[in-house]
Amino acid sequence: MVASAGTHGDGPGGAAGPAAALRCVGLLKRYGDVLAVNGLDLEVQRGECFGLLGPNGAGKTTTIEILEGLSTPDAGQVEVLGLGWARDASRLRQRLGIQLQETQLNDKLTVAETLRMFRSFYAQGPSVDALIASVGLESKRDAWYSKLSGGQKQRLAVACALAGDPEVLFLDEPTTGLDPQSRRQLWDLLGQFKQRGRTILLTTHYMDEAQVLCDRVAIVDHGQVIAQGTPLELIASLGAEHIVEFALAEGRTMPAESILARLPGVRRASVDDARGTLIVAHLHEALPALLAAVAEADAFTLLTTHSATLEDVFVSLTGRQLRDG
Repeated sequence: MVASAGTHGDGPGGAAGPAAALRCVGLLKRYGDVLAVNGLDLEVQRGECFGLLGPNGAGKTTTIEILEGLSTPDAGQVEVLGLGWARDASRLRQRLGIQLQETQLNDKLTVAETLRMFRSFYAQGPSVDALIASVGLESKRDAWYSKLSGGQKQRLAVACALAGDPEVLFLDEPTTGLDPQSRRQLWDLLGQFKQRGRTILLTTHYMDEAQVLCDRVAIVDHGQVIAQGTPLELIASLGAEHIVEFALAEGRTMPAESILARLPGVRRASVDDARGTLIVAHLHEALPALLAAVAEADAFTLLTTHSATLEDVFVSLTGRQLRDG
């Protein structure tokens, strides 16, 4: 059942499970001639970390903005913690934390002043000191926002999202610009948040991040969910354990895609100019067969293997890398 165009959908049109924290059905959103979200269905359970994966322009950020109440869908139904934005916006604002993909705060406020301001918006939540400590900004407590590095600004944005001790936390590319230590620290913080039974919906381009943090993920492309499941389920859907990538020197003849796909141990194959990719079930069979098919060992300028990942799932489904537009 779909709400009329231009509404948020005041309540459930069907029975969602009582554990559902977020739910949208038949979500549509256009920007001029661009269909950003195209009939998207999604349900996130309470207490889980759910990841939206996909290339730039796939509709992830638009979907999150609609769930956050920051954008109005053209059609479809939206439910957040069992409530609808048209009726319950003020109640929902107190229960959500939001970190946008791009956050611009007041340049002349310090870290402590910024968090004190955000903390004042909520009836309850951690102290300013606790928020600063949670994202490792103690040494920058009295620094102006304008003096922070990109990674420090990103950590401050996450702290602002946590100011009201939210039940649902929305994170759009939360670790972009973070150094490895800060990234791990944020992972730990989100793990602790989830252990308290709270819900996280995040977008990320980092597949190791999705595998570490997310209970389930949905791969989105052209405004639709094209695959969904646990990270292990999606990787298993490839029907293969390894990926072989290779490139040949200029002037060398690349075997046809149909020939590569029939090699022993190979599930699927793709060829792009002088580069090839094999999705492999039995590496010990596929690798010698590939070498025999190319015939000349010195023809290879690249030959690598790795265990199958979420990124391989996405490339297999769409033919594009996660960072491609």
